[in-house]
Amino acid sequence: MAALEEDQDDVVINPATMLLRDDDSDEVKTAESEQLRQHSLPSIDSTIVTRQLPSQGLSFQLWPAATTLLTLLDDHRSDPATSPLGPTLSALESGRRLKILELGSGTGLVGIAAAATLGACVTVTDLPHVVDNLKFNAELNAAVLGGSGGSVSVAALRWGEAEDAEAIGREFDIVLASDVVYHDHLYEPLLKTLSFLLLGEGRVVFVMAHLRRWKKESAFFKRARKLFEVEVLHVDRPCQGSRVGVTVYRFTGKPSVGERSIFHLYKQTNQNDSLFSNIIQHK
Repeated sequence: MAALEEDQDDVVINPATMLLRDDDSDEVKTAESEQLRQHSLPSIDSTIVTRQLPSQGLSFQLWPAATTLLTLLDDHRSDPATSPLGPTLSALESGRRLKILELGSGTGLVGIAAAATLGACVTVTDLPHVVDNLKFNAELNAAVLGGSGGSVSVAALRWGEAEDAEAIGREFDIVLASDVVYHDHLYEPLLKTLSFLLLGEGRVVFVMAHLRRWKKESAFFKRARKLFEVEVLHVDRPCQGSRVGVTVYRFTGKPSVGERSIFHLYKQTNQNDSLFSNIIQHK
């Protein structure tokens, strides 16, 4: 299914104009440059509120795939047996709180929803200039998180940067992300960070919601499949203005990926990359 999707012609979608469908949330305008959006979680009879700052760039706005993950998390809380996330989350549950990392969190909606619906300990991350808004949104939902037993912490994480990755660590059960594959110059940094997280001694799972926009994105999946097992968990119906819907993928490290394979990718990308050096040392 994934291969067929990746072979389609380009689906040209402007991220700046297709960020959120009107029926996905309620918007409250508080100022010309600030928007508050309300996102319902029926499974816990609660509402998440996030602040968007459109004038500050795309990192401060909600992208379509985030609402897909929110819906799946809410549905899982209601009925784990029928949830596309059920097998993945059930395999990770061990009588303790799940530890979850979100990459490219943006407004933090997915991470906050995961903490609220799963009662998980979540770390939301993005570029340093996005951190303040993430903190604002986490604090804005403190009451919802307190009632669910979940928690959200915030950290800066630049993909491909060894210092940032090492500060975050590998002590997570699952990594979440939505709409993080769009600019091709970010493919290798993202793969480096995912390799650090997924190819260590633990069995970390990466769940990514993705709305395909351009055919060139197939290059990311081609490279990813050299390191990870990639499978499709869920596909949304196409939204208005698109021929494709959001697809949710599950990545796990390949048991067969050893030192030589990682070293080969390391040599291809940057011979002086300390992040990949550390991955090699841990294999």
